[in-house]
Amino acid sequence: MRISVIGCGYLGAVHAACMAKLGHEVVGIDVDEKKISDLAAATAPFFEPGLDDLLREVQSTGRLSFSCDAAAAAGSRVHFICVGTPQRHGENAADLTFVDAAVEALLPHLSPGDVVVGKSTVPVGTASRLNRRIRDVQPEATLVWNPEFLREGHAVADTLHPDRLVYGNEDGLEDNPAVSVLDEVYASPISSGTPRLVTDHPTSELVKTAANSFLATKISFINAMAELCEAAGADVTQLADAIGLDDRIGRKFLNAGIGFGGGCLPKDIRAFMARAGELGADQALTFLREVDAINMRRRSKVVELTRELCDGSLLGKRITVLGAAFKPESDDVRDSPALSIAAQLQLQGAVVTVTDPKALRNAQRRFPELHYQQDAEVAMSGAEALLLLTEWKQYRDLDPYELSGSVATPKILDGRNILNPEKWRAAGWSYRGLGRP
Repeated sequence: MRISVIGCGYLGAVHAACMAKLGHEVVGIDVDEKKISDLAAATAPFFEPGLDDLLREVQSTGRLSFSCDAAAAAGSRVHFICVGTPQRHGENAADLTFVDAAVEALLPHLSPGDVVVGKSTVPVGTASRLNRRIRDVQPEATLVWNPEFLREGHAVADTLHPDRLVYGNEDGLEDNPAVSVLDEVYASPISSGTPRLVTDHPTSELVKTAANSFLATKISFINAMAELCEAAGADVTQLADAIGLDDRIGRKFLNAGIGFGGGCLPKDIRAFMARAGELGADQALTFLREVDAINMRRRSKVVELTRELCDGSLLGKRITVLGAAFKPESDDVRDSPALSIAAQLQLQGAVVTVTDPKALRNAQRRFPELHYQQDAEVAMSGAEALLLLTEWKQYRDLDPYELSGSVATPKILDGRNILNPEKWRAAGWSYRGLGRP
């Protein structure tokens, strides 16, 4: 099938490459000439494991091309909208500028029978509005909302082997013609047993934001328990293990730490609250305000714990932050708790060095005032305290015995609770975890 992908950022670039991998003829379209040039050279403009290799593989088949011209979408049967929906400046609501612009650019090139597929995360009600606009121009085109469920660091696998597929069409019916078209697009994962659910437009729009809000709630819950554990002298990791054995709850996303960040969870729960307010249902989501507040409070908590670790003063203390990305296997620093903490420490007088395997270039653009060092060994040399804030494997595997000779004072704050406290303390380190005695 011939497919166009409008928007070649994180979502769109991965989706275009994966659709070509599934055997379709795909053109990726974006207004950013540098991004298109990089992708055409089989180089992703961001770090995602396996994506560069996939780009090279599918481009060698001739099934994947890129263009800055929206007219390149003409002749495609299916058009995926994969642009960003960032938080609106100064507000909680989502900014739909890019979604609206993508649809407007596509309209002149639609043909009867075409299927427009929204993958961007949008406020409920957006699909119905866009469907009316599409029908005004091309009455025989159809809009389906097909939310994405990608995890950064696993996006290629999540696209090729999704855990579920959701199709939202205007009537919510299985026999809508667009359903069979999308079934053809996703024939490979469907044949492998991926569950597929057909809904109406509003339900499909709510699925992603509801899922993200649930995950955010679970993370903030265990972080609230970490605060209680610190006050009571309990161990939040053992608490999480115990409640995680309840199959109604499960152990996933019950890891206490510095909180969530990235380009999805924070802005999605805020946009969810904003849209609920617009619909007159704001009381239904008031609990998300506390979810957000707990998450942000973790950052200031780490700053205070670091001050305690440094004998009550941050002034002039040489602190090395291990990790800048909001999660491992990513170079994404959007709303990164690690970077936020590093910036707060510097503002309070610490001499901060940040290291990360992949995210330093993006981090430097976000916080140019911080000091960055690519080489982790160099970054840690002479440090008076280490803060492990992104759980990259190389930080998990650090040897406290080898490391103790290179730092000025052996002190570490484990912001992700991934190290073995007994091992580090036996090696002579002052170890602090979050929610651990």
